[in-house]
Amino acid sequence: MRRLTRTAAAILTATSLALGVASCTNDSSTTSSRAKESKARNSNYDELVARQPAHTGAYSPTRETKNFWIDTWMKSPNKLAYVYIQNANGEYGYFILKGLPVTYCVSLLPPEVKARGDLGQYDGDMVVQGPSMDGTYSSGSNCNAYYGKDATTGAYVEFSVGQNQSYFLYDQPLDLPQFQGAKPLGPSSIADVKTAKH
Repeated sequence: MRRLTRTAAAILTATSLALGVASCTNDSSTTSSRAKESKARNSNYDELVARQPAHTGAYSPTRETKNFWIDTWMKSPNKLAYVYIQNANGEYGYFILKGLPVTYCVSLLPPEVKARGDLGQYDGDMVVQGPSMDGTYSSGSNCNAYYGKDATTGAYVEFSVGQNQSYFLYDQPLDLPQFQGAKPLGPSSIADVKTAKH
C-alpha cells in the first residue's frame, strides 16, 4: 500500500512539474514576443527621430492667438459679446451679452470625484459623477444650450444651436451685409448699448 501511495505521489509530482514548466515556457515565450515587438517599436521610433527630428520655431502663432483671446476676454469684466444666430432660413438675429456665452457642459467644479467603493470582498477608490453646485447631477451632454447675462438689463438669456442653426461670436457689432437686417433676440439692441456707453 505504501509503495502504491509513493508511486501515486511521484506521478502527481512529476505531472505538476511538467505543467509548471510548460506554463513558464508559455509565459516566457509570450513575454519574449511582446518584449521583441516593444523593442522593435521603440527602436523604429528612435531611428525615425534621429533621421527626422522635430523642428523648432522662433514664433508660435497659436500662442499668439491664445494670448489674443486672453487679452480680449479676460481683461475687463464689462466686455460685451455680440452673438449672431442664423436660423434655417438664413435669417440673422443677435444677443448682446456681458461676457462670453457659457455652455451647460461647463462647470465650476470637476464633473467627477473620487469615492470609496464597496464591491463586496474587494473595495477601493472609484471615480464617480460629482454633484453640481446646484445640488443636482447633470449628464454633461447638453452642450448645445448656452446662457449668459443681457448687456443692459442683466436679464438671464438662454439659447440653443444645432442642426440647421449656428452662431457667430464677436466682441463688437459688425457692419457686414448679412447682419444688416439682424433683429435683437434679447432685451438689448445695438442702439441700446451705444446709448449706454455715452
